[in-house]
Amino acid sequence: IKAVGASHSFTQIAATDGIMLKLHAMNGLLGHDPARNRVRVQAGMSLKQLNRELLALGLAMPNLGDVDPQSVAGATSTGTHGTGAKLRGIADAIVGLQLVTASGDILEIDENHPWFNAARVGLGALGIVTEVTLQCVPAYLLHANERPMALGDVLDNLDTLVDSNDHFEFYWFPHTEKALVKENNRVPEGTARKPLPTWRYRLDDEFLSNSLYERVQRLATKRQGFVPTINRISGSLLGAREYTDHSFEVFISPRRVRFCESEFALPRQHARQAIADLQSWFASSDQRISFPIEVRFTAADDIWMSTGHQRDNVYIAVHQYHRQDYQKYFAAAQEIFTAYEGRPHWGKLHTLGADYFAQVYPKFEDFVAVRNEIDPERRFTNDYLDRVLG
Repeated sequence: IKAVGASHSFTQIAATDGIMLKLHAMNGLLGHDPARNRVRVQAGMSLKQLNRELLALGLAMPNLGDVDPQSVAGATSTGTHGTGAKLRGIADAIVGLQLVTASGDILEIDENHPWFNAARVGLGALGIVTEVTLQCVPAYLLHANERPMALGDVLDNLDTLVDSNDHFEFYWFPHTEKALVKENNRVPEGTARKPLPTWRYRLDDEFLSNSLYERVQRLATKRQGFVPTINRISGSLLGAREYTDHSFEVFISPRRVRFCESEFALPRQHARQAIADLQSWFASSDQRISFPIEVRFTAADDIWMSTGHQRDNVYIAVHQYHRQDYQKYFAAAQEIFTAYEGRPHWGKLHTLGADYFAQVYPKFEDFVAVRNEIDPERRFTNDYLDRVLG
């Protein structure tokens, strides 16, 4: 029996040849505690709906990723994150959840429950999450500053860029020295909202980043030799821009060009060297990669199977257009990242197994022990969980 949210994961974490439960109709707002800025929602609610429900209550999530189709339970169960040196993944906002177990028991797991930090990123291995209580913050505006920057300048100033912004990330275009940086910062209360003009949104986000970029990727697939030139042009198309909007409107971007993705969390201090290793591989390989590499940062947390468990991380995500073979590229990236004890995002492609995870997750055996107790007959397993958990 497997629950599935929005089918957003690249891995087979929700796959089954048995019974699949789609919880998309369980999408209601169940409760609001205004004194503590908390909400209780059903697990099938999408992040897109959640953001709008919260805004109506004058609330927001502390941090988000850059897309919003995922369900609340799917996003948190796989360790989805955003970026911010002092901020953690989405599951860190969970202060309570309801879990239906293999025996049919309905458990309420809160901050005082011994399984709390196992269940917040549960990989779908412990049961079916049906309700989630989230610790939110008052709604806030973000000022976005996005601009091209040479990769060398980004790396030379990396710590300053990461630590001086509430949220920082950059995209690097392989085979080039071009990067696009994104700095998002909270603004003082009373600051006027100044969203992107509609024409600029349609030009940058709809046409250049989606419609045109789809055509660019098709050209790159047919003309591999053109890829370095294509990347140099792509890295120059999006100019500098600034705007101020609701937090989720800044975090979330439309993503309609299909791709495959692998992403690893590495100890933050290895960011520069890992990127240098990727540069060396590009220089020596016959592979031509037309999709940018995304680099983000988060703070340590205490969730057992979170990629951020007990360490500040840099997240490096590699992508390949869906019409191209990703296996050689992703295998090389995985070899680079695991040399630094990288932890793969649970919803993104990798080939690692339980022996590796037992080395890089201090609470791995504790999580497996909870799984053994709560689902001894493995009602909620599948091939993916057998591989990553044993």
